[in-house]
Amino acid sequence: MNVTIGIEPDELAIEKEIEDEIIRATNFMGKLYGAENAELSVTLTDDEHIHALNKKFRGIDRPTDVLSFAFRESDEPEILDSQVEILGDIIISLERAKMQAVEFGHSYLREVIFLTVHGLLHLFGYDHIEEAARLEMECEQDMIMKSLGIGRD
Repeated sequence: MNVTIGIEPDELAIEKEIEDEIIRATNFMGKLYGAENAELSVTLTDDEHIHALNKKFRGIDRPTDVLSFAFRESDEPEILDSQVEILGDIIISLERAKMQAVEFGHSYLREVIFLTVHGLLHLFGYDHIEEAARLEMECEQDMIMKSLGIGRD
């Protein structure tokens, strides 16, 4: 999978291990779901930036941990005869990830990768609105995290 990792704001400090593990997780999922040639954008950000996006695009006036924007559901024109599928964008609040890691009692790295997996599952069409769909998505998340060797430490 061709993954572009962006940082917003630019001065946000990101450990190389975080970026490497995001790429490892997305590549694993690309192979698992037949999207090895797909393109994905992952933006690592803070609460202020994700709050603004959450308000603008979802009408929710608070920060969140992860947002997913599927290219297939957008108003962008379809690219004909393309060998590459553009999946979309995942935006992760590193501030939320740090707080949730403490709250849930596991590592910061584990939380960032979990949010990456969760966001990418949304781009693959999974959701958690209905109970049955939520259970299916949780099962997929658990399987992927175990396959990656990332436990709840």
